[in-house]
Amino acid sequence: MDAKPQPAAGAEAPALRRVLGLPLLVFYGLGVTVGAGIFALIGEILGLAGDFSPFVFLVAAVLAGASAGSYAFLSGRFPKAAGAAVYAMAGFGPGLARITGVGVAVTGVVSAGVVSLAFGSYLGTLVPVPSWLLAVGLLAALTVVACLGVRESIVLAAGVTIVEVGTLLVVIGAGLPELGDAALWSRIATFPDAASLGVVLAATTVAFYAFIGFEDIVNMAEETRRPERVMAWAVIITLVVTTLVYLAVASIAVAVGDDAPIATSDAPMADMFAALTGGSPAPIAAIAAVAMINGVLIQIVMASRVLYGMAREGLIGPSWLGVVQPRRQTPVNATLVVAAVIAALVLVLPMVRLAEVTSYITLAVFTVVNLSLWRLSRRSAERGSRFRASWGFAAATLTIGILVADIVRRTGALG
Repeated sequence: MDAKPQPAAGAEAPALRRVLGLPLLVFYGLGVTVGAGIFALIGEILGLAGDFSPFVFLVAAVLAGASAGSYAFLSGRFPKAAGAAVYAMAGFGPGLARITGVGVAVTGVVSAGVVSLAFGSYLGTLVPVPSWLLAVGLLAALTVVACLGVRESIVLAAGVTIVEVGTLLVVIGAGLPELGDAALWSRIATFPDAASLGVVLAATTVAFYAFIGFEDIVNMAEETRRPERVMAWAVIITLVVTTLVYLAVASIAVAVGDDAPIATSDAPMADMFAALTGGSPAPIAAIAAVAMINGVLIQIVMASRVLYGMAREGLIGPSWLGVVQPRRQTPVNATLVVAAVIAALVLVLPMVRLAEVTSYITLAVFTVVNLSLWRLSRRSAERGSRFRASWGFAAATLTIGILVADIVRRTGALG
């Protein structure tokens, strides 16, 4: 393996530019968490859980919050771009750290490939251009943005995030009158009985993936001002805002579920908006396509920082992956490698099965991070270490449980 990149004698190696504060980090987190997925996922949740949909999202938020707490604890102690890989190295050594870091990068690359293809397919219905060419064109444009600078990338992502979340708030606003129905609250507040627990569990494992994305925030640590204080707050605020939005959307979906075929719709959020307002669903569907752009950009930025950070820590080679472009202060080499791999996946491999595998990799990474917190805290005599150790162990137990439940769900054992 190549050694860590070293500057020339008497020179200081260029570093990533620390330009991000709490607001931009939160927009980054919301952009990757409240992405295009919720625009389609709400229909699947409603179809599985029905009136229990808000309860399902609340339980999923608690499950995600357990791992988010581990990331919040560790990001302050190890504010490094490689994020989970650095936590794994501190807890278990370089072997597991390499596997963890590669796993994180793989999830970002595959996710970006899947979303790029989805964008190409959507746009291909509007313009006479092959979907693969549109997907590669999107990748090329967003790679240029990612190379220009982290501020430019995150500002663009923040702008799209405002549009995404703003659209969801418009849908919520249109549905607020529906939430005044006392009978609706009686239905929503009913706790699942024994006969319903199976489908509720299946729906919870689906809803959990709607919260994934907060963990990407920690990979921006070396481009953040005062990361030891800011990172944890960014993770927490992202998760809280996401939960509130999802609960409101799920409650409104239950309210209008009998009036519109949301559960079986290919564009459930758009159909929900049409049922609430009587207007055209087209604007909401278009926003979902715009959200895809955000998902690709954020994953390119995230995966490139993971490769850069691992190369700087000496966990992977070649060493030039850990080099920063002096003028732009971005990891251009790592960014170009990530973009090239995504393009190759788009052009060569079927993505559906890979996308399913990434969900398991993500849960495995969460488990490693949680166990790293547990192990590091057990070794520590610092105040609060016993609490952090208990938190990490409990969170790891939950992520293992979710992984097993999801495998069971996908194999059809839950119906």
